[in-house]
Amino acid sequence: MGHEWIDAAKEFNWSEDVKVESEVTEIVLVRHGETTWNAAGRIQGQIESDLNEVGQKQAVAIADRLGKEARPIAVYSSDLKRAKDTALMIAKTCFCPEVIEVPELKERHVGSLQGLYWKEGAEKEPEAYSAFFSSQNDLEIPGGGESFDQLCDRSMNALEQIAKKHKGERVIVVTHGGVLRAIYLRITQASSAGKLLNASVNVVHLRDHKWIIDSWSDVSHLSSVGFLQRGFDGDAKP
Repeated sequence: MGHEWIDAAKEFNWSEDVKVESEVTEIVLVRHGETTWNAAGRIQGQIESDLNEVGQKQAVAIADRLGKEARPIAVYSSDLKRAKDTALMIAKTCFCPEVIEVPELKERHVGSLQGLYWKEGAEKEPEAYSAFFSSQNDLEIPGGGESFDQLCDRSMNALEQIAKKHKGERVIVVTHGGVLRAIYLRITQASSAGKLLNASVNVVHLRDHKWIIDSWSDVSHLSSVGFLQRGFDGDAKP
């Protein structure tokens, strides 16, 4: 994929640019709001699914929270609609003129699992289901799916490009549970990323060429809206 979105980012040049700490990039990673398929327990992957009523309220809540924090210099998003719709709400509240789409931040392609319910995946597509939960990170999911390594590489490369453009600044990136899991595991080298919750705030810093997790899976802004407790958990079979 190309990097046309990098050129789009160059158009941002405001006098009130937000500075974080000199030589530090702060990226606020946001998982999109709840969708109809999230609520139904269906596997989305790269298939489109709209925000449901709860998801729309979550988008309002997270936009309100971020609008009260330090102003971001830009808002980036996956090119999937559920992420873009969440990002557009945030951009409006944060006075960012547009959302810059980054195709490399879209959800993992999970092959023949896409469109199935989680509860039927093991029976209907056992090979793909096993590959999804496999600890063999270079194993591609049957049906055109990506390996975990492929997901990690494109997700981190996109994050690196954004950080390179915004050194010493604060930006917001709206993406997906699988991408967040990949970023967390690549940065921390941990064995599990735990649950990735809809409309959660996850903050990472890049300082001296080193990524640092500042905070993770914060949903304190959703206390009056609610969220799916199960979230996305790519480490444990449902």
